[in-house]
Amino acid sequence: QVQLVESGGGLVQAGGSLRLSCAASGRTFSSYDMAWFRRAPGKEREFVAAISWSGARRDYSDSVKGRFTISRDNAKNTVYLQMDSLKPEDTAVYFCAGRNGIGFKYDRAEYQYWGQGTQVTVST
Repeated sequence: QVQLVESGGGLVQAGGSLRLSCAASGRTFSSYDMAWFRRAPGKEREFVAAISWSGARRDYSDSVKGRFTISRDNAKNTVYLQMDSLKPEDTAVYFCAGRNGIGFKYDRAEYQYWGQGTQVTVST
């Protein structure tokens, strides 16, 4: 069992930066692929970024590619999302998710573990 707790959300002006953190409990964190999803008001939860258990593979949605960076520190049981050049359309609740399985996945249904989310608001 893995428990995930996000932090680092807040209010920022367009063009600014935020760094989200997701702290995981459990001894098997280093074997889990991890991802960030987000849910904007009135929209479905969507994929943002994912990183493999070793950190060797990373991928991003087209809407954040080149602006966001996902990383992890397995020694600290933590995954990060560095968000730069933020836009008002990045406003959403951001969720950390983890999965233990084969293959790199983008579908939220493939992730077994979820945090409660952290609010990111980007003002104009």
